[in-house]
Amino acid sequence: MNHDTYSDAYIRDILLKHRVFAVVGASIKTTRPSYFVMRYLSAKGYDVIPVNPGLGGQTLTARPVFASLAEIDRPVDVVDIFRKSDAAFSVTEEAIRISAKVVWMQIGVRNDEAARLAEAAGLKVVMNRCPKIEYGRLSGEIGWAGVNSRTLSSRRALLAAKGGQQRSLRDDS
Repeated sequence: MNHDTYSDAYIRDILLKHRVFAVVGASIKTTRPSYFVMRYLSAKGYDVIPVNPGLGGQTLTARPVFASLAEIDRPVDVVDIFRKSDAAFSVTEEAIRISAKVVWMQIGVRNDEAARLAEAAGLKVVMNRCPKIEYGRLSGEIGWAGVNSRTLSSRRALLAAKGGQQRSLRDDS
């Protein structure tokens, strides 16, 4: 797979089908991007699990923080990596061990070797993207402000068709 571009359908499929995100590199600092992403995804109905070895056992956004992916007490769909690119390989190895479905590397994080490893194990991979931004873009929230849409419209963006019915990213059905 070419990891320089992703189709909207590929990203949409991940965001619609996978509801449990483990955020590796979660920060307790409210000004950090990982904090914003956790709060945003949680507000959109995702189960967000903070992972940070230095914060293990504490709580963050009213959720227990796990020191590692292996310590998480339930299945994880998406491992969202807020670490440096060189750390992504070891996080990807952990994601494979816990049977995650997707490895998502945040903006600025790219590790082609980790991507090959994940895909060889059957996982989907996204690199150098943010699920918060992608959700906002695909749901039309970013477009509400006229950003990245090239047009202003009050119409809600339709994200998927299922059984002849159109639905947005926020639908749980």
